[in-house]
Amino acid sequence: MAILSKEEAKGIMEKVLSYSRADQCIVTIYGNERGNIRYARNTVSTSGAESNVDLVVESSYGKKSGIATINEFDEESLKKVVKRSEELAKLAPENPEFVEALGPQVYKESKQAFKSTEEITPEYRAQVAASSINQAAENGLVAAGFFEDSVDFAGMMNSKGLFAYEKSTDVSFTLTVRTKDGSGSGWVSRDFNDVSKFDAAKASSIAVKKAASSKEAKALEPGKYTVILEPAASVGLLGNMARNLGARPADEGRSFLSKKGGGNKLGEKLFDERVNVYSDPLHPEIPYSTWSNNGLPRERIEWIKNGVVKNLYYSRYWAKEKGVDPVPFPGRFIMEGGNQSLEELIKGTKKGILVTRLWYIRSVDPQTLLYTGLTRDGTFYIENGEIKYPIKNFRFNESPVIMLNNLEALGKPQRIDGSLIPPMKIRDFTFTSLSDAV
Repeated sequence: MAILSKEEAKGIMEKVLSYSRADQCIVTIYGNERGNIRYARNTVSTSGAESNVDLVVESSYGKKSGIATINEFDEESLKKVVKRSEELAKLAPENPEFVEALGPQVYKESKQAFKSTEEITPEYRAQVAASSINQAAENGLVAAGFFEDSVDFAGMMNSKGLFAYEKSTDVSFTLTVRTKDGSGSGWVSRDFNDVSKFDAAKASSIAVKKAASSKEAKALEPGKYTVILEPAASVGLLGNMARNLGARPADEGRSFLSKKGGGNKLGEKLFDERVNVYSDPLHPEIPYSTWSNNGLPRERIEWIKNGVVKNLYYSRYWAKEKGVDPVPFPGRFIMEGGNQSLEELIKGTKKGILVTRLWYIRSVDPQTLLYTGLTRDGTFYIENGEIKYPIKNFRFNESPVIMLNNLEALGKPQRIDGSLIPPMKIRDFTFTSLSDAV
């Protein structure tokens, strides 16, 4: 029962709404089927599958709301969950930011489900693990990885006439390869909706090569360096910046987009003119949901154009307060880049540092978006267009706002963590101290 068809999900939600006696009722139903394989020390440690379906009912009386959840779908259970949500609503205090449910909406058809991913078998997962383990063992290295695939569905219906349904698929893969003495480390990550785009052997070879090349790392003095950030290194900083593109925190003085004296910096140029960021739920490389969790349709939106902040996202409540249309948080972002490969960016660098990824990123100052964290799993010194030797990891202190004003070059975007991010060459990236981590 884990993956319900559009008709099956609609039938259950219609039945739930028929039991409602509240002023308004919102029903959501979602489920998934997941499979995974985990390995460490060149040996598979766990392999499994799970199947889940949950139903959530939110009932409201005036501005008072209650929520109840259930995973049983017989008639008595459905009646019980509706009654429970109504009881909780009557006990709840009024919500001063309550917004009535949306009426019927028009959604574009989601493009995020692929039959190839639905048909993944345990044998396929075993082959993924073998492709990593065999390469590591052949090179005297040790592999630890995790591969997971999923098929998901979600549906929403309310007493105002809204109905939404979607189905999606996803695969994710991460691999860490270490030298046997633990002195060197390489890492790679891949994620797709369509598993036919995934090459486990090719991805694994990247981590294997980095691990083998990262032995006997040398120490460099902390300071400001030209860096080449692989997409996995910059996605954490850029993702944090993207999550701060909200109008309300900016208007309330809590954001890097807040203006002194009130208001926000919408329409201002804050970044290098080569910075272009947008979202599009129908993008062929990173398709995602065409509706948000409150039912608002998602469309293509430009967030930053030629370095200028073009849009902010507005909750329905804050949009009403400001007299504008609501703009849902997109969930996934695309940053435009150039045509250069990572190798070409390295070749064009006289002196610099290649960073595989950043880890343990934490906020230092929300109003400047200053973050700290560590490099990890493969950091290398570049000289005259070549990787000369591995170097010990650094702690960094950097803001993506400053980083995106120090651009030297952008490479070809790559999917990472559900977004499209280019490798970036940045000048004056701040490393504050050395780290003993590998």
